[in-house]
Order: sequence, then C-alpha cells, then structure tokens
Amino acid sequence: MKVYPTSKIRNIALVGHGGTGKTSLAEAMLYNTGATTRLGKVDDGNTVADFLPEEVKKKITISTSLVPCEYRDHKINVLDTPGFADFYFEVIGAARVADTLVMILSANAGVEVQTEVVWEDFPDMPKLVFVNKMDRENADFFKVLDQLKDTFSDVVVPVQIPIGSESSFKGVVDLVKMKAYTFEEGSGKMTEGEIPADMMDDVELYKEQLIEAAAEADDDLLAKYLEGEELTDAEILTGIKKAAASGSAVFVFCGSAVKNIGIQPFMDFVVDCAATPEDNPLYKEMDQSKLAIQVFKTIADPYIGRLNMFRVFTGTMKADNSYYNASKEKDERIAQLLVMTGKEQSAVPELNTGDIAAVAKLNTTATGDTLCQKSNPVSMDPIEFPQPTLNMAIEPKSKGDEDKLSGALQRIKEEDPTIIIEKNTETKQTLLKSMGDTHVDILIEKLKSKFGVDVISKDMKIPYRETIRATIEAEGKHKKQSGGHGQYGHVKIRFEPLAEGDFEFGEQVFGGSVPRQYFPAVEKGLMEALDEGVLAGYPVTSLKATLFDGSYHSVDSSEMAFKMAARLAFRKGLEGAKPVLLEPIMNVEIVIPESFMGDIIGDLNSKRGRVQGMEPVGRKQLIKAQVPLAEMARYTIDLKSMTQGRGKFTMEYSHYEEVPAQNADKIIEKARQEKEEKEK
Repeated sequence: MKVYPTSKIRNIALVGHGGTGKTSLAEAMLYNTGATTRLGKVDDGNTVADFLPEEVKKKITISTSLVPCEYRDHKINVLDTPGFADFYFEVIGAARVADTLVMILSANAGVEVQTEVVWEDFPDMPKLVFVNKMDRENADFFKVLDQLKDTFSDVVVPVQIPIGSESSFKGVVDLVKMKAYTFEEGSGKMTEGEIPADMMDDVELYKEQLIEAAAEADDDLLAKYLEGEELTDAEILTGIKKAAASGSAVFVFCGSAVKNIGIQPFMDFVVDCAATPEDNPLYKEMDQSKLAIQVFKTIADPYIGRLNMFRVFTGTMKADNSYYNASKEKDERIAQLLVMTGKEQSAVPELNTGDIAAVAKLNTTATGDTLCQKSNPVSMDPIEFPQPTLNMAIEPKSKGDEDKLSGALQRIKEEDPTIIIEKNTETKQTLLKSMGDTHVDILIEKLKSKFGVDVISKDMKIPYRETIRATIEAEGKHKKQSGGHGQYGHVKIRFEPLAEGDFEFGEQVFGGSVPRQYFPAVEKGLMEALDEGVLAGYPVTSLKATLFDGSYHSVDSSEMAFKMAARLAFRKGLEGAKPVLLEPIMNVEIVIPESFMGDIIGDLNSKRGRVQGMEPVGRKQLIKAQVPLAEMARYTIDLKSMTQGRGKFTMEYSHYEEVPAQNADKIIEKARQEKEEKEK
C-alpha cells in the first residue's frame, strides 16, 4: 500500500447496534476496490474484518479492526467496531481516531439502543447514516428516516432514496446528481439511468431539504437561498461538503451490504464530501508543527507480542526511527510501520498526518499513550474508557495453572483497557471486573484459545465483616503440662464496640498480674484472631480490647502461651457480646431515560437500596442511592434488561452496615454448610 497525503485520507468508524451489517459494509467496500476477489460473509466466517476465532465462532464483532480501502486515488481507513454494549470501549477508541462516524441502521429495525448510545455520547462528531438491509422483509427507508428525525435533534437529510424495497430493492436515486443508479447483485456493477417518473414527488421534496441543509452550512449560500435565488449544483455540493465536515447535517444513504447494492455511491460521497483529517477538532487545537501520535488500541498476541494501533494526528512519522512516549517518559524504537487490513500487515516507509496504522513490539507503550519527538514533546489527553461494573471470580481449572493464569490476565489487560483484575485478600478470590456477561465469556475463551489456560468463573463472594454490639469481659487461660517446661498464660480482657477504626488494643493491668513483656503477645494473639469471627468466620472489625487482669507463671509462661490465652478470651468474649454481621454498602449512581424511573426505583427498593436523590442529566435522569454490595453483584445484567441497554451506572464503596437479621441467618447458615463441606 502506498503512502497517501493528508488531503487524500478519510477516516470513518462504522458504528451502531449489533447485527446491522457493519462488517458486511466494510467487506463490500473492500471488494469494490479490488482488495478482495470475493465478497466475504459473516455467516460463512470468511470476512477480512472479523478474523478472531471468537468472532468467527459467534458471528459477531468483538474487536475493532482496520480495513483500509484504496478508492479513486484516496485511502479510506474503515474502522469496523462491535455493536454489543459489552464491547463499547472499542467504539470509544475508534471514535478518538475517526473523523466521521458512520451510523449503520437496519431498514427493518430502525433506531436501536446502541444507535442512541453512540449518537448521544458523540453529539458534536460528524455523522453519516447508512440504512442497510434494504433487501430484507419489512424494510422501510422512509419510516427509519422519520424515526431518526423524531429521535435526534440533528438536521437529518437523505442524499439518496431507494428504488424499490424488500425483494424488489435494486438501486438508489442520487439527489445530488439527480440520477438513478441500479446495481447488479454481488458484483456491485452500477448502471446510470433517469429517475422513474413515479418517484419525482419524493425526489423533489427531499432535494429541497438537501439544498436547505447545504445552504445553512455556508453564510454566503444561505443569504442567496433566503433571497430566493437558485443554487447551482457546484454551490450545493460545496454546502454539502461543509455540512458533512462540520456535522451541521447528518446525511443518509441506503443499500444492501450483503448484495453490494448502493455501496459505491456511498464511497464516492466519503471521498468527495466527508470530513478530512484537517477538519478534526483535535488537529485544529494542536500545534501542527509538532509530531503527535496517539495509540487507540492494543492487540496482545502470544506469538508476535504487542501490536499498537495508532493515528498520526500531526506531523509525519517515519519507519526505523526512535520516538518518545510522553505518557510514560520513555524512548521507543520503531522498526516498521504496518498498515493493517484485518489481520494482514504490509510495511510502509512513512505515514502522513491523519493516517492510521500499527507498530509491533514496543516496550512500554499502551492504549491512550502519546508518541512524539523528544526534542518537541506533546501529550494528548488519554482516552476515557468506561469503568467495568460486573464482578466475577475466576480460577484455573488446573491448580498448577495459577502463575500461567496471572501472566495471561496481564497480557489480556494490555489489549482491554476496561478490565480490572484484583486479588481480594479477605475472600481469597481473583476478581475479574468486566463490562458484562458476554464480555466475561469472550475473555474466558481468549484465555483458553490464545494463552492455553482453562478457567472457570464463579460468583464473587461478598466481603462481610463481623463486630459486636455489647461490652463484655472474658477470660482466657492456656495451661499445658507435658514434661519439662509447661505452658501457662492467663488473661482477662474487656471487649467493647469501637466507634472509629478496625481495632484498638489497650491495657489497664495493675500490680503486675500480667508482666509488661507479654502485652505485645496478647495484642498479636488478638490481631490474629480478628481474621475469623464467631458467627460465620468473617473478619472482625470495630473492636476495642482492653487487657485488665490475668496471671502468669515464673517458669511456664511464654509469649506463645499468652497469645493462645488471648485467642481463647477472644472467642469466648465475642460469643457473648451480641455479635452481628456487617455488609459493604455502595454509593450507586444510575443514569437512565426518564421513562424507566419507576421500574428502577422499584427495583432498588427490592434490593434494600435507599434512594438519596434524583437530578436531570441532559435528557436523562441521575439516581443516587446506597445499596448493599450483595444486591449489586449482577446489577450490570439487571440494568441492561430493565432499560433495554439504555442505562448506565457506577458504584463505589461507602461504608459497612449491619445485615438485617433474616438475611444474616441465611449467610451464617451458608457459611456453616461450606465449613462442614470443607472439613469433609
């Protein structure tokens, strides 16, 4: 692939709901440029963009892939993104480096959840709409067009209208060129003709809307239009270019990607009118004399190592050079610049402003990092990815694979910026925080197929705690005689609730009943005992212990004996001090469309949640609540179900609170059963 100047580069991200045909559109674009000799199909598992084993198996996109198309002496960098909510972070990465979002909609399904999510999250980004699957049953272009206008505040204007629909769909009328184009199914061969007479009423209606959108993008054209003068074809095209590049209007196309109908006119529009790299707001804000490169995606491969995908925002990048990672403050040596077409790679000597490519085997560079010249440093804002909300525990099927799993998780973490892996010291579980259950399934498949580690997932254990509600004095005596020196330790300890903090030890021993040198041993014995409470074996917190009396033996007493005595006193004391179970309470913030308010609040009440407040956030509502962690374990899945995927939430730890008696009884009984099973 040759090196392209900035003016001849177009960067588009195909985005939208799952199953709308994003990958099929990318495949048709590649085929029409001669990059492939056959039109690959998702169902056949032979597309260029979906090449991961998990994508072929599930027939869905789970990872953004780059498929550049060389068309009319231009390079269109096509980023094919996933349409499922669990992989939305891939869309966010792609949107950082694209200049235009191409929203793909199904002609028979219209505006779906992920369409709304992407549109709302990137309100100022230029957008085009491609209404796909015009050949399918119940396809209705005009219904989808009306839905777009009703749902979004943007100026939504068709550039084409379809000739026929469902099984009779055969082409489009181009409202700019005022010509009809019909297509040969599969080959995409296009035939130009006159507009059918029975379509002229619709054509004139939408042509007027197109002229109005073009005029509003340019002050001179608008003045001429308002004065009633007719705009020339060249002027209309100028206005359309400005509107498309700035995002002041959203232009709508239609076609069938799997049948390769209507794809070529869409590609022509991308080349002629879509935003260029120099239209990108980030480019305009930057010092264009400096080199600035940002990594938007990392692929971890067990054989070739790390592959970083990036965009050159300003400047020219050359192969066989050293660059400075401003984010990590480290130098990186780059041998080859790789143009990716799906999984295929080809080397180029340099890349100009606006181009997108990849580099292999960098030492420290990760997603979001900025590469630049050390002599002229620049640092771009990191990409803000969503926080994971689903907690699952994972463990290797084979006990000997712990180290292997740890290494594999670190590699997967390199390519997935949303997962968090942490070891919970209380529950002894390795927790994998992810975006949802599909995300977990894919991660587990990747661990097996890529890194050879078989893992199983389990529900996260809730880190309960125990404490006391009463003050009590307890005695502990450890006495053992077995030839030679015996063991003797005797303590009396007062246990009481502690208002702040986990544990506090004090002493009020008079007359040397317990020698001072044994105080640390008593404290140590108590601290070790804190790990396991008397109700269900959970750690004990908010406890004050005061050693106030005891006795010793001049020969048989030892630190070990007093440690053991302290532990005995602890067990005895806590059993009589009204022990209770505590659970973690989370601060939860939920953002949802207002229509779901009743359902969400009702569900929070059923989860023992307390709503703290509500406030509007744009067109949505923010609910603030405090909810026990035990009730939030699978809330990611619940919220998706209740809001059809339109809700988002975050949560963070707030405090511990007493578990209601009926819930505590079940937790204690379960812990008892698990202990018995373990002992068997």
